[in-house]
Amino acid sequence: MWEIIVQVFPYAIAFTIPLLITALGGLFSERSGVVNIGLEGLMVVGLFSSAITIVNLEKFMPGTAVWVGLLVAAIAGALFSLLHAFACINLHANQVISGTAINMIAGAITVYLARNITGSGNIHIVHGMVRRTIPVLSDIPVIGKLLFTQTYATTWLVLAILILSWFVLYKTAFGLRLRACGEHPQAADSAGINVYRIRYIAVMISGAFAGLGGAIILVTYSGEFSGTVAGLGFLAIAALIFGQWKPWGVLGATFFFGFASTIANVSQAVPLFARIPGILLKIFPYVITLIVLVMFSKSSQAPKAAGEPYDKGKR
Repeated sequence: MWEIIVQVFPYAIAFTIPLLITALGGLFSERSGVVNIGLEGLMVVGLFSSAITIVNLEKFMPGTAVWVGLLVAAIAGALFSLLHAFACINLHANQVISGTAINMIAGAITVYLARNITGSGNIHIVHGMVRRTIPVLSDIPVIGKLLFTQTYATTWLVLAILILSWFVLYKTAFGLRLRACGEHPQAADSAGINVYRIRYIAVMISGAFAGLGGAIILVTYSGEFSGTVAGLGFLAIAALIFGQWKPWGVLGATFFFGFASTIANVSQAVPLFARIPGILLKIFPYVITLIVLVMFSKSSQAPKAAGEPYDKGKR
């Protein structure tokens, strides 16, 4: 059993990390009062922009092209999320409909551009992120083999962002203002907080994190842009709800979903799971998602103003 865990764990971590950073993006947006259903589309934008960047740079910058691609993906995601922010904050559009439109637009535009660039719609990269074993730490009993053996640098980058996100949300004035805008924007406005600006920043952060999540998929286990992230954006939203809109809760939820999905993906390579029909393992993560959402729907404590357009003249 221990050998199976050691064998599956690195894949579970690799699958969890893009899910985690995307869910953290949704956390910032919803904590400010803007529901971002468009995480799926923003991940696709990040996946596409990083693929284009890396393909054009890896011949000249083989060692750093991947990192430049991650940066470009975050910037592209932040800029694309401005469409959602403008529609929801300035135009007071329905946030769910706006997010759905983002998903549709992102998929259509990126596939169209990819087909015009490559002819097939797929963009392959040659060099992705390399797994590395951390010396000394990998020799620690139990934990060493699970956490510090054959890991991606993006894993530690996202975990650092997780800690920074917790600190910003709960230990800084900006975090207090952001949470206030998601709970009672009128009270925040009366205290001198620019609700519109805070929400714009939060939505852009969500776009940057989702774009980075899409790029991490590319440089770790995918290796190509194909126009989709297989529903990971929606799974990130489910993890956000399961995690009760809290950074550490989101970490636990994303790992749970990541481990469930990993079992389905590597089932044929593990004798213990190979006996189970493949279709059951494929639908397992999504069935678990539905069950978890039903179980925690009554106890969910979403930000009170999430999904409600803010009207400055309303009291």
